[in-house]
Amino acid sequence: QVQLQESGPGLVKPSQTLSLTCTVSGGSIATNYNYWSWIRQPPGKGLEWIGAIHNSGGTIYRPSLKSRTSISRDTSKNKITLQLTSVAPEDTAVYYCARSKTIGAQTITRGTVDRGEYDYWGQGTQVTVSS
Repeated sequence: QVQLQESGPGLVKPSQTLSLTCTVSGGSIATNYNYWSWIRQPPGKGLEWIGAIHNSGGTIYRPSLKSRTSISRDTSKNKITLQLTSVAPEDTAVYYCARSKTIGAQTITRGTVDRGEYDYWGQGTQVTVSS
């Protein structure tokens, strides 16, 4: 059984860099044909796809967030990291990591999320951007 657990600071000040970690257990992030995505849900809004890293190490990002986003991995620790720079209050959200076999074109271009494409999700971690 694959399990994902997000961790990171609950409060970040505007203009700072948000760093979150997704710890994966029950399966390697470097094997099989999987994408490991970061997804967020702002208060009162739907899920928004941020970006993903493939088991090969390649990354893809939502164009509107690409300039501020970096996703990396540590295969020795089976962890995936999200960094989001120059955060603002509109980056306040619950942040999730999730696994899927594919990433659709609508997801990449518009950030839409089809829950059916993901087989495993973390429980999510609340991040608030405030001074």
